[in-house]
Amino acid sequence: MFDISTAGIIILLLVTLVILGVHVAVALAVTSVVGLFLTTGSMRIVQATIASTSAEALRDFTFAVIPLFMLMGEFMGRSGAVTDIYIAINRSLKSVTARLGIATVLGNTVFSFVTGVSIASAAAFARIGYPEMKAHGYNKGFALGAIAGSSVLGMLIPPSVLMIVWGILTEQSIGRLFLAGVLPGILLALGFVSYIFFAARFKPALVGQGALSNVALSPDDFDSNSVELTKSQMLVSILFVLGIVSSVLGGIWFGIFTPTEGAGAGAALALLLAFVKGMTGKGFIEAVYAVGKTAAPILILLLCAALYSRTLAMSGVTTEIRSFFVDSGFGPWTVFAIIVLIWFILGMIIDSISIMLLTVPIVEPVALAFGFDQLTFAIVGIIAIEAGLLTPPFGLLVYTVKAAIQDDDVGVQHIFWATIPYWIIMLVLATLLMSFPMITNILPNALM
Repeated sequence: MFDISTAGIIILLLVTLVILGVHVAVALAVTSVVGLFLTTGSMRIVQATIASTSAEALRDFTFAVIPLFMLMGEFMGRSGAVTDIYIAINRSLKSVTARLGIATVLGNTVFSFVTGVSIASAAAFARIGYPEMKAHGYNKGFALGAIAGSSVLGMLIPPSVLMIVWGILTEQSIGRLFLAGVLPGILLALGFVSYIFFAARFKPALVGQGALSNVALSPDDFDSNSVELTKSQMLVSILFVLGIVSSVLGGIWFGIFTPTEGAGAGAALALLLAFVKGMTGKGFIEAVYAVGKTAAPILILLLCAALYSRTLAMSGVTTEIRSFFVDSGFGPWTVFAIIVLIWFILGMIIDSISIMLLTVPIVEPVALAFGFDQLTFAIVGIIAIEAGLLTPPFGLLVYTVKAAIQDDDVGVQHIFWATIPYWIIMLVLATLLMSFPMITNILPNALM
């Protein structure tokens, strides 16, 4: 039986632990144990619930999708293929205004198809793109804003770790979520490209006073590529990357294999590419170790989140919160604005996955009660959460870029200021998608 005092204790305890800086996994676990005991009054039931939830979670092959897709991205990054593609994009744009900034967005778009982590995109392009833009006279804040802003594409364009986590939490098809993110991801990339192009047109000083279009790029400017790239080398990288992405995602979308099997195949193909491009045995071990350090905490978080979700269901917290909003008299757009505001604020202080684990089990039933499309709400949620990672005081992507460039002349405040147009574009896109949910549903309905 639901007790309002029990619900209050559960929510207050969780919020207090998070504010005090307790790791989110620990906060979820402690809150779940306390909530289950207050609801059932029996420690034996609490122990049985923990055991059954853990067993079900660990048996679920879906959990393997995350480390396997992360391995695919890590191997791809270490192969140098991303740098090759970035150079190829630069050369193909030739005299286009602000081509380095545009190439950064397009490169991030391509990289997003091989890695599902925004932080990885931010770190990679801070090392690849920033030295080149700096050498060509770009305003440093503008250059770093383009890198940090476009890195959010890594969580929207499949395969995305956030989409996998959302799918696990809400028991949705991960393949449909991947498809739902394609068109919004392309629209977001086009929005970023348009901003960079027109900003450079109206204020040429941002891109070296327009001199960029007359400068021939040299591959020697790239730290990771001191040897002249031939067309055949770039072609090999492009074909390998496109082949891996199309085979993995295409296989998932057309039902040839499951997301877990596709992730395994993608990791194997990316490993082959990395060895072809010269990765050593030591590099292989380092890649596996790097993924393990990142993936293990995520999997622990998901295990604790499964217990947290069960606690919410057993205690009736989710039902009561949904009833509160339904009976409040708020309109759908008011509820949508409240949810987005919560995500936006949380994005300033904690990471994306933690935000999802804390809020999605509660807010998704509320959104569905107000008639929002489930797929659209998932994509909009990911966009809103990622927007928060660009905002002060603790925008994680901004600090990632700052740490990667090691340039004392640029402060985080400059990067935060330069990313404002990007998260505004993200919020505009989120509103557009909620107004026209068919954008996210076209591909899933057509292919699955």
